[in-house]
Amino acid sequence: MTDWETLRALADEGNEKAQDRLADLADQRGDVEVLNELLDEGCERAGEHLTRRAAAAKDLLELQRICDAGYDEAGEVLDRLLG
Repeated sequence: MTDWETLRALADEGNEKAQDRLADLADQRGDVEVLNELLDEGCERAGEHLTRRAAAAKDLLELQRICDAGYDEAGEVLDRLLG
């Protein structure tokens, strides 16, 4: 089993440290699909990475989606961008 597979298995079991590490690795790889999966699983770190990406792109719809998924900080960034 690769490190990625091991982290994914631990994350699937609800291990928050594994979720955070997996989110960091997914962000480094540019793997938005995995970040979205982790966000749906309640991973705050994935929310951080996705929010940063959406804010940089000024993607208001994406920020709203992230906020709707439960990551409240995306709503704060959205409010700042809307002024």
